[in-house]
Formats: sequence, structure tokens, C-alpha cells
Amino acid sequence: MNFKRTITSLFLLFVLSQAFPQHVISWKFSLQDKGNGEIELIADATIQQGWHMYDSKIPDNGPYPTSLNFDEIKGAEAVGDFNATGKQATVKYDPVFQMNIGTFDNSARFIQRIKVTDKGSFLITGDVRAQACDDKSCTPPLPNEFSFTSADLPKTVTATASTAASETEAPGTAVLPTGNLSQDSSLISSPAAVPISVDKELLWTPVTEELNTFGTQHDGSSSLWSIFLKGLLWGFAALLTPCVWPMIPITVSFFLNRNKKVRRKAVADATLYGASIIFIYVALGLIITAIFGASALNNIATSAVFNLIFFALLLVFAMSFLGAFELVLPASWTNKMDSKVDSTSGLISLFFMAFTLALVSFSCTGPIIGWLLVEAATQGSYLAPAIGMLGFAIALAIPFTLFAVFPSWLKTLPKSGSWLNSVKVVLGFIVLAVSMKFLSVADLSNGWGILNRDIFLVLWIVIFGILGFYLLGKLKFHGDSDVPHVTIPRLFLSLFSFAFALYLVPGLWGAPLKPISSILPPLSTQDFKLNEVSLNTVYTDYETGMAVAAQTGKPALVSFGGHGCVNCHKMDATVLVDERVKGLIDNEFVYITLMVDERAKLPEMTEVEENGRKTKLKTVGDKWSYLQRHKFAAQSQPYYVILDHSGKPVAPAHAFDENIVNYVNFLETGLRNFKK
Repeated sequence: MNFKRTITSLFLLFVLSQAFPQHVISWKFSLQDKGNGEIELIADATIQQGWHMYDSKIPDNGPYPTSLNFDEIKGAEAVGDFNATGKQATVKYDPVFQMNIGTFDNSARFIQRIKVTDKGSFLITGDVRAQACDDKSCTPPLPNEFSFTSADLPKTVTATASTAASETEAPGTAVLPTGNLSQDSSLISSPAAVPISVDKELLWTPVTEELNTFGTQHDGSSSLWSIFLKGLLWGFAALLTPCVWPMIPITVSFFLNRNKKVRRKAVADATLYGASIIFIYVALGLIITAIFGASALNNIATSAVFNLIFFALLLVFAMSFLGAFELVLPASWTNKMDSKVDSTSGLISLFFMAFTLALVSFSCTGPIIGWLLVEAATQGSYLAPAIGMLGFAIALAIPFTLFAVFPSWLKTLPKSGSWLNSVKVVLGFIVLAVSMKFLSVADLSNGWGILNRDIFLVLWIVIFGILGFYLLGKLKFHGDSDVPHVTIPRLFLSLFSFAFALYLVPGLWGAPLKPISSILPPLSTQDFKLNEVSLNTVYTDYETGMAVAAQTGKPALVSFGGHGCVNCHKMDATVLVDERVKGLIDNEFVYITLMVDERAKLPEMTEVEENGRKTKLKTVGDKWSYLQRHKFAAQSQPYYVILDHSGKPVAPAHAFDENIVNYVNFLETGLRNFKK
């Protein structure tokens, strides 16, 4: 692996990053004459990249299939089923639903054959529904309406006699009520029969302004602080590598010798040198952002392609640290920087010296920088790469500045030796373990099922077990010397490595392993679990659940999800079954879960006005999807909100996040504000 290949991989990342726009599915409907008095209703779907939609043929208990519903049909009758045509669906095993499911990417065409019995009175109206999902969320199966009259029929169509009445009405169609949806009664059963004694109109009142007063719970500031601290940590780790550690006394001595008579000048030069290091690495982070763009970085975290590339890059970096090869920049680059140092003076000379350090130390810092930029990119913030490089550069620049100010400290530095190579190898093991996370994301996105939770844990147990043996001197890598005796630092590090490996073992039988639960694959991918955990009471109707909350004096935790929402299942399997989360919900909240893709028909089809146009709500899922859009101005799932008895939020909304601590904080914040 050389530098050119690394650049090629990064270029591929840039090309692929352009493939993630923001919209989802658009539909186009048309009619085509098929002869013998029959026509085809053609529904063409254009699916934005990064998303997929489901086939029309899905096994029972699976996600929401693409489906067609007729609201009214006159002068015609449907023939056969609504099916995909042309391009076939991609069928693969879905570990969440445990079945083979067909999906479409980019585009799809569906047809419904129709027999025309009376051209003069021909009229068909209805909608097509499809659920779109990416690696992070799913859209509800909203209706995409079509309407055709006799004027829209192809002129070549001839009517045929019908085997049924010339005018039929689609089953399940009801006269549209004129009343407001919020006045409708409870539609589906709940665990307990309770009288509805709440102000339904108030419960449906929009609360977007109230939610805005809380702000967003995950505004990105915490992730930026996290990436800064990681950059700082990895910067200090880079100091302990064989390429950087020896440069500290050499470089500082150079400054002091160059300005023997004026020590203050040497200190000032060293300070400017450290500032140049910071500038170079922060500029690198900004360049990464400029190349990829903020919108692409927001999609990197859940992209299967990107995560596979990141896994491959980190695997290469880990192999480099373990001594398989060195990532070395062309010697001409270093020579050119050296010549610039000799031919310039002042601040420019110091800047080129800092650049030379960056090039010379690349074989050790390159893998660390690469990992840090990968981690920063997956934070979904355009500032993250620059913030990560800022932390890394500050840690790298501190010793050069401090030792120039206090040159006597140089005598206390431990001498270079094989211990530096040991640090490099340890970093290689850590990078190898971290790379598994990105492979796991790609595996879950594609449904391969090759890296289930227990397999992931086995790999980590082996990695940290081997690391423990290495620290005890039982294994040697390229560049290592014999270990005549185990030092105290190596002993304690090996104990930690073995202890961590043993801590992971119960996870093979379903232990939650809370400190690292956000890194591991979801518990639903576990092949063997000792016990199944679920919430005690769950209400599936909004008004009924809110009535129970009012009667019991508890706040309501409302969850918008979907049968076909993979991340909803992940949250149910990993976060909501956590002992602390489950205890809080069972004891302190009334839990209401609303499925936006629930296919059960409403007693009456209801028409509501939304964004200046009328929308027909025909299913229970339509109702809950409209509630989420209308009241909370949101439509992605999973989506959690805590409400008081008047339907107003008492905490910021919460979205997909497998970090259990964050969810506990969300619940405790809502409970605390509700009690106030």
C-alpha cells in the first residue's frame, strides 16, 4: 500500500459522496392501451440514491409493501394484482424481520391491469403507497394520489362487457366526513379499556414552537467536543511513536542552538513552530470538508459504501502499525521542504520546518490522522474534521513549545528504544478493533448477517486477548526487541486488556455491555440470548394512552415507529429493554407507540388540509403519520416525545440514538420538567 493508493481511495470517497441527495420517492402515473378493451395503469417511481423501497409482494409480518388502493372506479374493473414489471426487485435476507424481502433502488415500475367496460363513464381515483428507508430512518407510506377520467383514456381503447356491474366501488371506501380529524373517536384497541376524558382537539394542536424552546437534544456540540478530545488523545498517542518522539529533542535543540545568544528568540521561534503545526493540520481538516461538502459528511455515518471504504482504510492503517509495511510519502516531497527551509527565513522558514515534520512523521501519524478524519466525518458535522485536527495538532505542538521554554526538561525524557515500536503495535490493535465498527454498519445496512453481535464480540475478545499476550512479551512483531522482564506499565496495560476481553464474554449470551452498547451491533442480531425483555404495558392509540396518562398522573412517552422501520426495531431491542430505561418507562410513564405504516383501515376515510392541499387518511398509519407531521412537524422514525396531559412537550424530542445514557437523560429530563 503506497501513498498513491491512499489518494486514490480518498478520491473514490469524494466521487461516491456526491450520491446522497435529500429527497426520497417521486411518482409518475400514466395509462397504456393493451388491446382487447384492457389498459394498464403504470406507476413509475424514481428513488433517490441512498434510499430503497419495498416490493409489492412481502411475506406476512414484514415491512409495508408497495401497494395500490382504489378510492373510486367507474366504467372499469381491476384485473389481477398490482405488481412490479421490468426491473426485478433485489431479494435478500433481512435479519430484523428474519425473512427474504425484495427492495428497489434508483427506480421501479409497477402496473395494474384494468378492463374498460364503459368509456363514457370511465373514472378511477386512488393512491399508491410505498415506504422508503435508508440506513438511519424510514418515511411513512404516504398516499401518492392519481385520478383519470374518460378524457385521459388512450383513443385506441375499446370498451368490453363487464362480468360485474358497470359501476363498482372499491371495497372499504367511505364517504368523506366533513368533521375535523381531532374529533374522531378512538380507532384501535388498547391494553386497558378506559373512558376517553381528554380534550382531543387540544391533543392535536401543533406544538412546534414549544419544542423549539427546548432546542434539539443532540445539537452537535457534544459530538464536536468529543471529536476534539479524541483528536487531543490521538495527538498525544502520536507523540509516543518512533517517528515523532525522537524529533522532540532534535528540533528543540536546533532552535536553542540557532539562537544561543538570545534564548527568548529561540522560545519565540519554537512557539511559532508549534502554531505552524496547528495551522497545517487544521487546514487539512478544512480541506477535507471543502472536498466532500457538509451534506455529504452528514450522510457518511450511515452509508454502507462509505463504511466499507472506512473499514478497508483502517484495516490498512492497522496492518501498517503492526509492521506489515510503512506508509511513506515520496522522498522528493521531504527534500523539497528541506530546500525551502534552507532558502527562506523568519516565519516562512518555521512554517516549512513544521511541514517537514508532518512529512517525515507521516509513516506513524498518517494512520492516526486517517482514522481521526474517518471518525470526524461520521459525526455528520462540517466542522468535525477541522475540530479533530485542531485537537491532534495542539497535542503534537505542546511538547515542542514547552521544551523550548524549559530546555532542562529534555534531560528527563526517556530515550528512544523498542518501547516506541511497542506503542505503535498497541495502536495497531486498537485501530483494528475500531475498524470492526464500520464493517458492522455496512453489514447491517446490506443485511448480509456476517457480523452479528456475537461474532463481533468474539473478534474483539480475540484482539484484546492477543494484545494482552503481546504486552506480556509472549508475541513479537517486526521491529520489536526481546522483553527480558515485564515492566510495570506493560503489566498494568496487559491486565486491562485481559480484563476487557473477559468483560466482553457475557455479551455472547446477551449481556447488554452498556459502556460499549453504542459500538456493538444491535442485540436483535444476537444468535443466542438467555432471556427476552419487553415493556409491561404499551398503548397503541394516542387518545386512549393520553387519557390513561391523565388518570394516573404520569407523563406520556409517545413513540412514532413503523413495522418496516429497521432502526425502530434496533431501539426496541437495544435501548428500550435496558434495565434502567425499561424501569423508568414502566414505572414513571404511560408508553404510547404509534405505527405510521399500520395498514388497518379507518372506519371512515377522513380528509384533512395540509400545506394548502387536501390529504386523504384511509388507514390507522395515515392517522398517526399525520399526527406526527401536523403536531410535531416531523416525519422520520423513530421519533420520541414526552407530553404532559394537555399534549404539550416537556422535553426536547429524541430520535434514533443507540446510546443508552442519552436516552436515560431524555427520560429524566422529561420527568423532571413534568413534575415541576
